[in-house]
Amino acid sequence: MTDTAADSPATILIIDDHPLLRRGVSQLLELEDDLVLAGEAGEPEEGIRLASELDPDMVLLDLNMPGLDGIETLRRLRDAGYAGRIVMFTVSDHEEDVVNALRSGADGYLLKDMDPDEMVRQLRQASLGRMVISESLTALLAEALRSQRNQPAAPDIHSLTQREREILRELAAGLSNKMIARKLEITEGTVKVHVKHLLKKLNLRSRVEAAVWAVQEGIDR
Repeated sequence: MTDTAADSPATILIIDDHPLLRRGVSQLLELEDDLVLAGEAGEPEEGIRLASELDPDMVLLDLNMPGLDGIETLRRLRDAGYAGRIVMFTVSDHEEDVVNALRSGADGYLLKDMDPDEMVRQLRQASLGRMVISESLTALLAEALRSQRNQPAAPDIHSLTQREREILRELAAGLSNKMIARKLEITEGTVKVHVKHLLKKLNLRSRVEAAVWAVQEGIDR
């Protein structure tokens, strides 16, 4: 999986067991020059095979499907070596589903009832390496992460080095490790090390928690 070239459209594979939904997404993407449907699958195993075969820039993945659920499909995609963006696309706005998906490594969580224009905008952002979440879920996610953090002391920004703060700000902006490395002119491996250290110092469990906390604290910019 490589970065999408500026002059070539981002390729998308949709894995969803509803034919009408897949048709709708396909028709929506046909109207865009910079987003294109690379393929579609009606069941998870077929989707995993197609992801390996087509190597799309992004997988749009349903959360609730017969057989393998979306979370297990996500894990199998990663285990199979798929390195592109994986965005959950679902009707579920349950707190547990949102948090579980993001903690399992999803690059985004979008609701199926969102406005088509907003969906295209979010997919475009995801193709550029940014984390995307339906706007209606941001407050829910922030509250969920707050309530699930059972820690004796609040995270302290002053415990971070200058470089760690820079990386935290980029996490809050939704950038991937690769995008942060490019922006700060350091290696992706160095970014991963800094992320690991800042999570430990802040007593947080994931980059999503760190991003939400940074935005809440006004550290994002």
